[in-house]
Amino acid sequence: MRLGRLQTIGVVLGLVGVFLIAYVSPNLGSDTKAFTFDAPPDPPTLSFTPGVAVAAIGVLFVLTAMLAFFEERSGRIATIALVGSGLLFLPLIVIVALALSESTGTNVVQLIVESLRLGTPIALGAMAGLWCERSGVVNIGIEGMMLGSAGVGFMFYSLVGDASSVPILWASIGVAVITGGLIAALHALMSVTFRVDQIISGVVVNLLALGVTGFLRSEVVVPSGVTSGTPTSDIALPGLSSIPVIGPQLFDARPIFFLMFVLVTASWWVLWHTKFGLRVRSVGENPHAAETLGIDVIRTRYTAVIIGGLIAGLGGAWFSMESQGGFQDNMTNGAGFIALAALIFGKWRPWTAFGGAMLFGFTRALGSRLQILGVEVGDFEIPSEFWQSLPFVVTIIVVAGLIGRAIPPAAIGRPFERSR
Repeated sequence: MRLGRLQTIGVVLGLVGVFLIAYVSPNLGSDTKAFTFDAPPDPPTLSFTPGVAVAAIGVLFVLTAMLAFFEERSGRIATIALVGSGLLFLPLIVIVALALSESTGTNVVQLIVESLRLGTPIALGAMAGLWCERSGVVNIGIEGMMLGSAGVGFMFYSLVGDASSVPILWASIGVAVITGGLIAALHALMSVTFRVDQIISGVVVNLLALGVTGFLRSEVVVPSGVTSGTPTSDIALPGLSSIPVIGPQLFDARPIFFLMFVLVTASWWVLWHTKFGLRVRSVGENPHAAETLGIDVIRTRYTAVIIGGLIAGLGGAWFSMESQGGFQDNMTNGAGFIALAALIFGKWRPWTAFGGAMLFGFTRALGSRLQILGVEVGDFEIPSEFWQSLPFVVTIIVVAGLIGRAIPPAAIGRPFERSR
């Protein structure tokens, strides 16, 4: 008997459930832990016994695994149950971590908000990739676009505004966005006009950005004496920031964080609800058919790639002018590649790609939170390097095909030459 994908996942999930019930749950002790939902001194809490909670999740895993073998009868219920069980891994990790630490509780709202914040550049990078790849142009140069934008934007901020002037800060963010667009135009020139292999073009962009920003930092920014500055300030959204519990934590944040939601929504609307978006998607699926309908394929691809570069430039500005207020060599630290994984996870659609970005943001936030909790297995304290590797482990799992077959646009990566 050959197992399908859902049944294979079900078997793995069932084995994990049995392991949780038989081994993990009995060894977590009987101390009461709590999820808190606000800052001290008197936050709302949800108390639980880790052993009981883990056993309950294990039982749900086993039941879901059994349901997966009745896919024909249960229809979409089995798929929904498997997705829900997959999401349970997130609280499961936090529950086990709390049980293995001396902490009595953790603020889950703060963890979610931190996940959204750390997922911001990944979501912006995923939207940059979405625009490029929906038009048929592979873009593994997102990392270089963000890194180049972060470096050039902060260099402008430090030289012109001493990294302290608010008007120059906004101008510098604009410079970062334009830099992303210019780097994207270079990628389009190589891959669309000169028909260079698009993977090689993306690698060139990444290496160029790494070298140029390193040079600018060592030869321009450091000699200027202004290597750090004032980042963007928090903005409280009127009304929303007053909502109890979540308002002060979610709706009192920095501007690029809010712009990320605007750009995800705008990308979804333009690509799926406008004539221009239909043209972008058509040249990514069948450029020659689009050409027969009067669409300028080359111009459309240039436009889409440059739009993606502008979005990636805003992601670069997040690193150097919102998150840290400074620039370090290779400070994007693989975010562009993780953004590509989020795009694949989302199957080249904006909201599911956004969900993938938030998943990776959660793994980064979780790694930092587990370091703070000081998780120990027996007398062995898990090193920080392990937690820092979590986003890349999740990336490998995603691109290995856990989400099923992700079908890209049909003409992606194929050079186009006008027929007339």
